[in-house]
Amino acid sequence: VQLQASGGGLVRPGGSLRLSCAASGFNLDRYAVAWFRQAPGKEREGVACISARDGRTYYADAVKGRFTISADKAENTVYLQVNSPKPEDTAVYYCATEHYTPYCSSSWYILLPYQVWGQGTQVTVSS
Repeated sequence: VQLQASGGGLVRPGGSLRLSCAASGFNLDRYAVAWFRQAPGKEREGVACISARDGRTYYADAVKGRFTISADKAENTVYLQVNSPKPEDTAVYYCATEHYTPYCSSSWYILLPYQVWGQGTQVTVSS
């Protein structure tokens, strides 16, 4: 059971970037998946979550309206579309799943329940 995050890089403020989270060893249509991020010197924080069963999405206030989480079940991949990034979005981005439920919980942004983590991909927002 593994998650592989990719797609990070250097992006200018106001640009766009798409992060990918490919699953292996399990089907993403069975479990909710979330994106987290960790900036230097800061704690890891929840960014977005997508429920597997009904596709409902949840976002942190800081990214609402700019980021979009989606899932491609045929590709067994979850994406995070990053639009209009700001310098404060600079961080290592991780995808994760509790590997327990198809639904994002009301406290999806809490790290402890997540059992499977991708390795992280660096996003740097700079002009």
